[in-house]
Amino acid sequence: MVERADSAEDTDGSAILIPLHEARRDRKKEGPVTFERRELDQILRLYGRMVAANEWRDYAIDHLPDRAVFSVFRRASEVPLFQIVKNPKLARKQGAYSVVAATGLIMKRGHELTRVLGVFDKRLSLVEA
Repeated sequence: MVERADSAEDTDGSAILIPLHEARRDRKKEGPVTFERRELDQILRLYGRMVAANEWRDYAIDHLPDRAVFSVFRRASEVPLFQIVKNPKLARKQGAYSVVAATGLIMKRGHELTRVLGVFDKRLSLVEA
């Protein structure tokens, strides 16, 4: 299959045909990496729970050319407590999603966002008196 390139024209004014896989590859290179709607829904649901627990108070979203980063803060003037990172280049290796602590330690990495965000779930433990 081929797709017509809208801006490319041959010297005689006719359109140049580009193989479809090349056109898709070129389209993927355009623009920054972003969180999809369902990913952002999961992250914001977690953020809401943590704000209600009075642990987080602010956030920032960065869409960079190679990754998307959701940073959470205790106060806006501080460094981020955690960063939730989506790096599509690691999707086939360690997984596209990771949670990074303020120290740079990767707390959890994986292919599924739900599992990676599980690092923030509080586990109940038995406390003996």
